[in-house]
Amino acid sequence: MKLLEPGTLLDGFLVEDGLYSGGMAHIYRVRYAEGAHHPGFPMVMKIPRMTAGDGAENIVSFEVEHQIMQVVSGPHVPRFVAAGDLTNIPYLVMEYVAGQTLQQRLDQDPRPDASEVARLGAAMARAAHSLHKQDIVHLDLKPANVLITPEGKAVLLDFGLSYHAHYPDLLAEELRKAVGSPVWIAPEQVVGVRGDPRSDIFAIGVMLYELATGELPFGNPQTAAGLRQRLWMDPPPPRKLRPDLPEWLQEVVLRCLEPEAAKRYASAAHLVFDLSHPDHITVTERGRKTRGTGFRVHFKRWLKAAGMHYQPSPLTSQQLDEVPILMVALPHKDVTDATLYSLRQAVQRSLGLRPGARLACVTVISPGETSASSNEHSETSVHRRYLNQMRQWTQPLDLSTHQTSYHVLESGDVAQALVRYAHGNHVSVIVMGAATHGLQMQRFVATVPIKVAMEAPCTVILVKQSLPFERLSDPGIETRSEALAS
Repeated sequence: MKLLEPGTLLDGFLVEDGLYSGGMAHIYRVRYAEGAHHPGFPMVMKIPRMTAGDGAENIVSFEVEHQIMQVVSGPHVPRFVAAGDLTNIPYLVMEYVAGQTLQQRLDQDPRPDASEVARLGAAMARAAHSLHKQDIVHLDLKPANVLITPEGKAVLLDFGLSYHAHYPDLLAEELRKAVGSPVWIAPEQVVGVRGDPRSDIFAIGVMLYELATGELPFGNPQTAAGLRQRLWMDPPPPRKLRPDLPEWLQEVVLRCLEPEAAKRYASAAHLVFDLSHPDHITVTERGRKTRGTGFRVHFKRWLKAAGMHYQPSPLTSQQLDEVPILMVALPHKDVTDATLYSLRQAVQRSLGLRPGARLACVTVISPGETSASSNEHSETSVHRRYLNQMRQWTQPLDLSTHQTSYHVLESGDVAQALVRYAHGNHVSVIVMGAATHGLQMQRFVATVPIKVAMEAPCTVILVKQSLPFERLSDPGIETRSEALAS
């Protein structure tokens, strides 16, 4: 169909001007005609291209986006307003979100530093995690489809290639081929597997790589053979192209770009956690290397990929439940052996049920503890002391398959500090004592677990004190509890 002119009236919407004209759709700024109720935010209308030379995927992707925009919600997507019928003129009207696309940021100078790359990556991962919790995988994340608002929030655009676990996958049923943008498509998408949230993590990794180095990790392949190479090949290490990049950033980027989805971050929430806490990232050889992967390794991967059978993914939300971020709230004074023992047992059980879970150990201290000027009570020494105590507490736990980090928070409101941490880090489960954080102030502190349970954005496990009688004489328990309580 021909482009709409300013002033065109369509189903009660008045076209103001054209904003974008691309290969898949045209986008116009619109408003309601006079007299109609205004939604309270500016709007755009998206109309798919339907000329003789356009492929069937334009209409199929319109149907997919129409389907998903009506059910997706949250601060990381535009709000849906209305849709037009395919038999007349198909269109989608949605909220216009002000901001700058990631592509526009990539086109600017200077190149972002490591902290800005991490900030942008965390914003994208938060947005992706919001989708994944709703059983939606975007599958077409790229710089043009990521809008960064003035507040630094990421808003995801264009759901025409997306997958919703509860709706028919029209693209897979009708097109039956690899669907995605060649630069950012994940290896499993190349062989036709859709619905894995780790495909979005791969795409975020490609964008992080370009933000950090100014180069594309796999180039811009135009053939099926070129796309298949990412099933077994690693890109050049970012630090080979930009030696000043920190090792922790390369560790994150290359983990996102692992050819096998199981070796990437287990969820976008785990990626957010690392990008928000770079000092807690465990740097492996992956983050330190400055030379590319050798031919022999790539050849072995090629043989493995040639015989690999990719399986459809389970429900996205089920996958996230299997790899949660588990937070334990540890008291640091006036704490009994029974409390410490019971918390450790509860954490061990929870981690045993969730092999891919991340453990975050958190304690909350009063701001007054770091206000003294002496070296003994300086902020650095106080934090170091509590971090060491938490590490001692975790020593009996088997953490060989779990990423673990330790955090000292300063706040006069323990409950609010814990809730804020859980919300900001996408914690899935909080483990805490039923009455901890100071036995001498029981009548006040007893409300802390209740506040957390009422306000937390996730499951809260309240642990009662219990210690086997024969363990009370264990000197190891006494030593560890005295160290944590000192």
